[in-house]
Parts: sequence; C-alpha cells; structure tokens
Amino acid sequence: MTYLADKKISIVIPSHNEEKNISYLIEQLRETLSPTGYAYELIFVDDGSRDNTLNELKINAELHSNVFYVELSRNFGKDYALKAGIAMAQGDAVITMDADLQHPPQLILKMLNLWENGYDIVYTYREGENPHGKGYQKVTSKLFYKGLNMLSDIKMENGTADFRLIDEKVVKQLKLIDEYEIFFRGIIKWAGYKQVGIPYVPSKRHTGEASYSFAKLVKLAVGSIVAFSARPLYIVSLIGLLVSSLAILYIPYVLVSYFLGYAVSGWASIIATIAFFGGLQLLVMSVIGVYVGKIFMQSKHRPHYIIRSSNVVIVDNDFIRI
Repeated sequence: MTYLADKKISIVIPSHNEEKNISYLIEQLRETLSPTGYAYELIFVDDGSRDNTLNELKINAELHSNVFYVELSRNFGKDYALKAGIAMAQGDAVITMDADLQHPPQLILKMLNLWENGYDIVYTYREGENPHGKGYQKVTSKLFYKGLNMLSDIKMENGTADFRLIDEKVVKQLKLIDEYEIFFRGIIKWAGYKQVGIPYVPSKRHTGEASYSFAKLVKLAVGSIVAFSARPLYIVSLIGLLVSSLAILYIPYVLVSYFLGYAVSGWASIIATIAFFGGLQLLVMSVIGVYVGKIFMQSKHRPHYIIRSSNVVIVDNDFIRI
C-alpha cells in the first residue's frame, strides 16, 4: 500500500457525553495513522455534552497540535455536529466517525487505499446485525432502512454508518448544502460521484451507552424519508382516490335501498363510516403537515448550529488553527 505524504486527512468526530472515550480514541487514531506518512488533523465537535467531554478535548488539544475542538452552544444533533466539523476540515479527504470506538480505526487504512485508487466516497455498512445493539435497536434499524428504501428516492444498505471517507471535491459540494434537518447518510448517496461500500463488524463501545432513544429513531426515520422523496404524498393521494371511488360505488346501493323501501343501516354503520373517513383525513393532513412544517423551518434560515467556543479561529470565513 502506497501513501503520499503530501496529502492531509481530516477526521471529524461528533462527541456527546464521551469523556471516557476521547483520550483512548485519539491514541488509537495516532497508532493507526502515524505510520502512514499522511499529515492529519482530528476535529472533535462537542454536541452539547453534559459531562467532562469538553475538558478532555481541551486537555488533548494542549497535548497534541493536530487535535482541534468545537463546542456547540447546545445539542443540535449528530448530523449538524458533522456539518460543523466538515465546515472546518481542510484535508484532501475527510473521514467522519463516531467517538465511541464502535467504528474500528484500523478500517481507515482500507478506506485510504480505496481513495488512492480513485474512489471519491468510501462508506461503510454493518455486516449482519449489530452484536452489541439492544433488541429494539436491531428491529428498528431493519425497519428504518426498509422504509427508507421503499418510500424515498435513495437506496441504502442495511446498517449504513456515519463512518466514511469523502474526497475534497465532494466536501466542497457538501459545504454548499443549506438544508433543514440534513441527513448525511442520505446526502452522501444522493451526491453521486464514484462510491464504494465496505462491510464492517461494529466493535463494542469502549465506555458508555448509546443515547439514541426510540422516539429519536422515529423522528430520524420520518425526517429522512420526507427529506428525499415526495412519495408519501403520492401514496396518501392514491389512498384518498381509492376510498373516494369506493364511496361513489356506495351511492347506488343507498338509492336502491331507499326506493325499494329497504331499511338503511343504523347509527353503528354511520359512526364506523365517519370514524374511518375522519381517520383517513387526519392521516392525509398529517403527511401534508410534515412537509409544510419542513418548508416553514427551512424558510426561517436559522443557522444550523451555534459555536460557543473553539481552538479554531474564524477569520473572513476561513478557519485558522491556533
């Protein structure tokens, strides 16, 4: 494997309550990358941690000249933390990964090899089920990717991770995207370029517990589908058309029953019909409401994140290391 020492690699790591993982991860990355000859920088984004993650980052930034940190003013979410880190990256390639060491640092060597062989994007996807995941996480993960592939315009492997390498020319395009509720796993697929996926087996978390709750997973699924397709609108429109057609067919039955003197069903059938159509209308309105809500939030043009502190200085929209 041949490396070019004149190239620089930026590694972006969103961190939320990872105080016990920071130093160990930096050590693992140094052991992996130092022999390659690449210049590299580690950019940690503290996404509103409530523990001592920020202090750990500051200590390591003092110890290592290529470690940089960005403290967001609150928890904005993983994808916005990734966006903040990518905005500051200055490498010829950017690698994004989690701070919990479930993404094995040694796999970076394979990513770099594929990149040097001409691939613009090297992404990873989980091989089989996550051996360290909880029961509901395994089920919801499968449902998430099946639903996303069925209802959106992008296709993703089951277990696609935020562990990826992105070439500089792709990063430049990603920095231009100003989208509300950005979903990087989908954006990477949508972007095109020359891509290759590699399977991996997640390692066990070094310390701590996963912070993604079931409610957050549901919100992520709905937001991701809406962000990449209007197909749910077409589906509810089709349902509405079918139900309307059935309702029209019901009219002759009512007229024939009336003129022939047959007793028309009583309150039970009426209540059931009202409940059915009422529920259908609420379903259609809720789907439309999700899309309208996204348009409303996008129209506000609020910043995607707010930086509270950093050891990177912003001068004329350029990031200067100090």
